[in-house]
Amino acid sequence: MSASDNIHLTILTPEKTLLEKPVSKISLPGSKGRFMILHNHAPLISSLEEGDLVYESEGVEERVHVMSGFVEVIDNEVVACVEL
Repeated sequence: MSASDNIHLTILTPEKTLLEKPVSKISLPGSKGRFMILHNHAPLISSLEEGDLVYESEGVEERVHVMSGFVEVIDNEVVACVEL
């Protein structure tokens, strides 16, 4: 996957910016079920519930456990505002 196929992921908490980095895919614990964001995903806003936010960067899968929050996806930019 080329750098131009990345998604820019930002994870915000009430206290700080937890993460800002390019990733290849993101899996989120939506309130209506788990869903995945890939390059060129349609715009959306969704609420999140407790679970793991899982993302892949440079072939390495990492995860952040969230308690709740919401996510916005637009133009290969994903911003997740979460409570940890």
